[in-house]
Amino acid sequence: MKKLVLAYSGGLDTSYCAKYLSKEKGFEVHAVSVNTGGFSVKEIAKIKEKALQLGATTYTSIDAIQTFYDKVVKYLIFGNVLKNNTYPLSVSAERIVQAIEIVNHAKKVGAGYIAHGSTGAGNDQVRFDMIFQILAPEIEIITPIRDMQLAREVEISYLKENGVEYPWEKAKYSINKGLWGTSVGGAETLTSQKPLPDAAYPSQLQEQVSKDITLTFEKGELVALDGKKDTPINNIIILDALASKYAIGRDIHVGDTIIGIKGRVGFEAAAPLIIIKAHHLLEKHTLSKWQQFQKEQLGNFYGMLLHEGNYLDEVMRNIEAFLSDTQKKVSGEVFISLHPYRYMLNGISSKHDLMNASFGSYGEMNKGWTAEDAKGFIKILSNSGKIYNHVNQHHD
Repeated sequence: MKKLVLAYSGGLDTSYCAKYLSKEKGFEVHAVSVNTGGFSVKEIAKIKEKALQLGATTYTSIDAIQTFYDKVVKYLIFGNVLKNNTYPLSVSAERIVQAIEIVNHAKKVGAGYIAHGSTGAGNDQVRFDMIFQILAPEIEIITPIRDMQLAREVEISYLKENGVEYPWEKAKYSINKGLWGTSVGGAETLTSQKPLPDAAYPSQLQEQVSKDITLTFEKGELVALDGKKDTPINNIIILDALASKYAIGRDIHVGDTIIGIKGRVGFEAAAPLIIIKAHHLLEKHTLSKWQQFQKEQLGNFYGMLLHEGNYLDEVMRNIEAFLSDTQKKVSGEVFISLHPYRYMLNGISSKHDLMNASFGSYGEMNKGWTAEDAKGFIKILSNSGKIYNHVNQHHD
């Protein structure tokens, strides 16, 4: 039989692919799911059971949470990456790691084919196909949903005809949860004017009393919460559980898809937003203005390339090297207050804080230079403007 690896989530599209490709096309289907956060042991067990019932020969769950952090999330923090100054790339960042893990598994088992359940109208088809083609051009990509332009109702009818009676009622809201946030899609996000209702978000307001917390960073990585040291991954999970009770981190992202159309998606990302903003505040105190300027340009560029599936371009490794080098002095504590639906960055403490009073206090007094030094500096600084104004004042 023809050996095929299927990127399997357990949803309708990939379930159709599992049944159709094994029964109708004669493939030996090896279903694979990649956990980048958000899957419990029970959920993985249910996904496995369903895949085997649908005709998959084997099912494999790959734990890629650490890989996701090491290869992607760490650099999203270093670069303070928020697409369109809003979205922390919760889902799009995951897809890259999932695609790489799937193609590696396909090579491992000697598969000649890889399949996924993406449609022809979204970003994921681009991300998956690009990774597969770059890393394994010899493996053929099979995409039944995209190729046959299947409607949801057609997929359900086919599965029912083949004895698959899972409840396929479409949930009112589509939820995709991972380590770096949760995306939320629904009828409202298909419009340009409607907000998502509170009930659409997975976390609801539970805490009314404000709480002060402290995040500790070492060389740009979150190493402790309220003085308790743990791994960056565990700190993200702990912070998210804490801040989500305040219903923090909700927003709607509007952006340009890879295929050229506009799209809206809701998201809940309490920990990612707090971490990025806290990290950014610490950088404002510990980095030079030109470091911050260059980081902003490259961070945005890194996020755009990642979002559009270009993770394997070597320029990404170059940017990662730059971002990593900038973090050598980004160590210290950031003090934050959590409130219902919002948070406040109160300040920082760092031995690398460049806001050093021994050189002077902004707007108050100067200690490192004289009044005459200041006057001379300003006079020279104004030279280019004086020359331009003198040359052009009578030539408008």
